[in-house]
Amino acid sequence: MAESRIEWTEMTWNPSTGCTKISSGCNHCYAEKMSFRLKSMGISKYRNGFDLQWHEKELLLPFTWMKPKLIFVNSMSDLFHEDMPFEFIQKVFMVMNECPQHTFQVLTKRAEILTKYSPLLDWTPNIWMGVTVESKNVIERIEFLKRTGASIKFLSLEPLLSSLPNLNLNEIDWVIVGGESGTYARNMKEEWVLEIKNNCEKYKVPFFFKQWGGKNKKANGSELQGLFYKQMPNKKLLIPENSNHMVTIDALCV
Repeated sequence: MAESRIEWTEMTWNPSTGCTKISSGCNHCYAEKMSFRLKSMGISKYRNGFDLQWHEKELLLPFTWMKPKLIFVNSMSDLFHEDMPFEFIQKVFMVMNECPQHTFQVLTKRAEILTKYSPLLDWTPNIWMGVTVESKNVIERIEFLKRTGASIKFLSLEPLLSSLPNLNLNEIDWVIVGGESGTYARNMKEEWVLEIKNNCEKYKVPFFFKQWGGKNKKANGSELQGLFYKQMPNKKLLIPENSNHMVTIDALCV
């Protein structure tokens, strides 16, 4: 496990690594680039680069962390990859079930496989399940997510590559939006972000704006019309323009 720079989590845990591209959001995959960098550094876990692998020894790690953490599961892989043995997915869920002190955030692009396996998994309240929806071409992933047994269901609209008008956010508990970053980053339009934000307000769904992205994501930041939206399922946070203090808004009932 490692401390994460991803704003909407605290730590990452990778019981599996590696993946394959399935949609346009995968074109400039950060995990793929990072895997080859770690391989060149001699990190044994990444000796096969970005080939899908599962790591039995990693399953023991959450039992050693006593302090509650917000943990992104498989930042370097997809737990519901078509080549992942279901028995290993079950083992990952058993670990999450038996570590109620932590909150685990699982994210997949393979929503159909997720839905297929959902009835066979134990969805304890500390497991948040999300799907990536980068464009209107993969919007059906949301309906697959809604069929799962997760108590917290969220959307990662990152990298946002098209407008997503009139999203049906019934049964959705959280929405994350972010632009693509890196040398070949594709543009994200402000009107796309505002449309999603306004829709979240309509459905009373927490809205987390992660970044504008671009070649210099740090410089571009995450300010949206004078505010920083960092809302979570259990609390809503806004940072007013030119303020040194974070303003906490009352929690939503989700």
